[in-house]
Amino acid sequence: MSSRDDEKGLAAEMAELSVYASDPALTQGRLYGTSQSPTRSEFQRDRDRIIHSTAFRRLQYKTQVFLHHEGQHYRTRLTHTLEVSQMARSMARALALNEDLAEAVALAHDLGHTPFGHAGERILNDKMAPFGGFDHNLQALRVVTRLENRYAEHDGLNLTWETLEGILKHNGPVTDAVGLVDIPAPGDLEPQTHASLEAQAAAIADDIAYNAHDIDDALRAGLITLADLADVPLVGPFVREVEARWPDIAPNRKAHEVQRRLITAAIEDVIATTDAELADLQPQSVADVRAAERTLVHFSPGLAAEEKALKAFLFEKVYRHEEVMVPVRESQALVADLFDQYLEHGSMPDRWGEAWRVSNDQTSRARIVADFIAGMTDPYAIDQHAALFDAKTRIG
Repeated sequence: MSSRDDEKGLAAEMAELSVYASDPALTQGRLYGTSQSPTRSEFQRDRDRIIHSTAFRRLQYKTQVFLHHEGQHYRTRLTHTLEVSQMARSMARALALNEDLAEAVALAHDLGHTPFGHAGERILNDKMAPFGGFDHNLQALRVVTRLENRYAEHDGLNLTWETLEGILKHNGPVTDAVGLVDIPAPGDLEPQTHASLEAQAAAIADDIAYNAHDIDDALRAGLITLADLADVPLVGPFVREVEARWPDIAPNRKAHEVQRRLITAAIEDVIATTDAELADLQPQSVADVRAAERTLVHFSPGLAAEEKALKAFLFEKVYRHEEVMVPVRESQALVADLFDQYLEHGSMPDRWGEAWRVSNDQTSRARIVADFIAGMTDPYAIDQHAALFDAKTRIG
């Protein structure tokens, strides 16, 4: 196929999208100029750069809910990310949005996560409180703009403005943008406005994936049973339907039938609700979406209330279950130990290079330490702790 044919193909693809979809041909660009690709749009190039990054590969060994070594069938941060990406693409397609941008944002949304999931993030944020704090969304921006260093001509992945904006704002406008002063971008990311619909699709896909797949993992772990879910809002009707229709099939098959019904219902609800929002607002461009005073891609009020109740159930029965909390407490202590040791003694100056040697204030050195710890996989963090403290933990 000739480059002219490729260009026609990309143009035809955009012609099928809505007026409020993000157009890669109208991107606000990259920080560093690049030659155009004859076969890929700018958002496709972003997606590919993210997939080939070191930070993306590390997600394979980072905790989702259950620590990576506890079983090969539990989700990791990587498998969660891939599931979010699939759902984001599905919704983007149904809403006539740019699937590639939705996918790129979904693939990058967790690149800033620490080892040991949210437990590691909480401790790192506590330790960084005197130095500007720690947030995994801002950390993802640091990863893709500063910390990935494989290119000959620049640090970072040199992503488009739209992908960077989506990483920052997929959960909504950012009112506290202190950490953005250190983020190199091709232009103002406009933190106080809403993100594109593609980024909003990635955000709601994250919520849907969390609910459905945390239920699946919790059932596998034996923390809950299907009977426990029978009266829980949102998921309960699907449990009763599956139990009535297939009372004698294996529990894992029942769990899958419940999970796929839950995912389908949530996605279809989001699509219908978003269609109604768009019909009401009638945006004529992606700029109109950003200027809207509300999120447009979301659950209906009824499903949102049920989803909130389901989250409350999972919080009580799964996330705060003692079998989960024991390794959570140990992982938090491990991260705290590493941070204190590195900041006080500079245990890895050769690894941190010139940035550490020329840093003459505690704030910049603390950020170097936070970057280093956030980039660790679970096994690497455990190994580093064992080497520094000669200690064996339950999570190791």
